Order: sequence, then C-alpha cells, then structure tokens
Amino acid sequence: MTKAGNLHKMHTSLHPNQEVQYFLNSEDGEWNVNDWIGKEIGFSFEGRINCIACGRLTTKSFGQGFCYPCFKNSPLNSECIIRPELCEAHLGKGRDPEWEEKHHNQPHIVYLAASSGAKVGVTRTDQIPTRWIDQGANRALILAKTEYRQQAGMIEVALKEFVADKTNWQRMLKNQVTDQDLIALRKELSAHLDEEWHQFIVEDDELNILYPVTAYPEKVKSMKLDKIPSYTGILKGIKGQYMIFDDNQVINIRNHSGYYVEWELS
Repeated sequence: MTKAGNLHKMHTSLHPNQEVQYFLNSEDGEWNVNDWIGKEIGFSFEGRINCIACGRLTTKSFGQGFCYPCFKNSPLNSECIIRPELCEAHLGKGRDPEWEEKHHNQPHIVYLAASSGAKVGVTRTDQIPTRWIDQGANRALILAKTEYRQQAGMIEVALKEFVADKTNWQRMLKNQVTDQDLIALRKELSAHLDEEWHQFIVEDDELNILYPVTAYPEKVKSMKLDKIPSYTGILKGIKGQYMIFDDNQVINIRNHSGYYVEWELS
C-alpha cells in the first residue's frame, strides 16, 4: 500500500488508557500511525518541499517547514516563540498583532515535565496535553496558570536558574527518564518565585502518558531526509514526534514539515 503527502507535525490524541494515538496527514486523509507499529515501512523523498505557511516550493526548509520569507516574517517564528518573556501581545504589538491577540494574549501555563530530566516549559492552556506529548514527556503537571504569554515567560525565566528548560532528546528516546517527584519539585520551585507570581500557582494533578513503543533503542541514530532520502525498516514505536525503527534509526517528523514523502507499507 502506497501513501503520499507533505509531512506535518503528527496530530495526537490521548486514549482513555493514557496511550498516545498518532496521526499523519496525506493526500487521501489521515492515517493512524499506531497501526504501522511492528510492520515494515519504507519512505522516499525526491527533493520537493512546500512551505507550511504559504505553500510555495522551496529548495531548503527553515525553522521546521518554512520558506525563507515566511521564516523571516511569519509570527510563528517570532522571537517570543522561543523566549516568551519577550512577548508583547498583551500590549497589542508583535509581527502580526491580530495573530498575537489570538494565540499569545491568551491564558498560558507554566509546566513541569519529565521527558529526560525534569524541565520547565510554557504553552497555551489549549495545548495541553499536546505540548507534553510532542516533547515525549512520561509525566507532567501544571505549575502556574497566567493571563497571557509574557507572564508565563517571566515565571519560566525565574525558574530556569533551578531547573532545566530543555529536553535531552536522546535520553527521551531511550526512555531514560527521571523518576523525580514533580509534585514535590513544584512546591520547591514555587518557593523561589517572587510574591507577585504566587497568585498564578496551581496544584493540579500529575498526568502520566504512555507511548506506543515495543522496544526502545540502546543507541540513537537520527535520520535527515536531505542526507538519507529513502529508507526501509520495521517501525518499533513512536515517542514525541519521533518514529523509532528496529536498527536504532529515528526520524523527527516535525523537523521535516513540508517535505513531500511517499510511504510504502507492507
């Protein structure tokens, strides 16, 4: 069976048993990628990349799927995406004030997640648990709920002195995840915040997330379609936005957004 389409970040849903379901878009609808696990699949890329913002052909992808003009001008690539403490959406400012109002001048959360070691992060309230799944978190909880993005960013900056803000993706894929008590860590970190931020602290429960993986790799070999345009292997699982194969090869689907790929399923 052959399928084809431009890659985009895999859509996810959390099954009632806490296991993640993964979906890919294609020219003929969505595919449930969980159904591929344990099967031999192949894919090929012949050089076609379409910008995920404007759709134009581009010879090189920038910032996970953009042509260069969109990379420079799209609000999806604003500096406050990476550094939310710089966001000015609440002031009516930004690359695209209308977009900023819709996406950043909205309630946000500061969270703790166990993807490798414990980490702190920021996202919109409506991106939970999607954000945690995309980062491959086994466990996560909310530390604070704020009125808009910049406030959440300021809390994150204050906490980065005491906890990491990045995931070790190789440890995440090997399932080498900290067993640190996130509830206790939330209490510890909250004590480091200035009084002005205490009003935003919450005590929601921890969420446990299970991934459809039959075997985790002992070593991790990351594939790039620009260097390995065709590949065949047995899919052993999916975690974060990575597909994991039987020979320890992994591919980050989100990093290849806009790439037009043909899939061959056995």
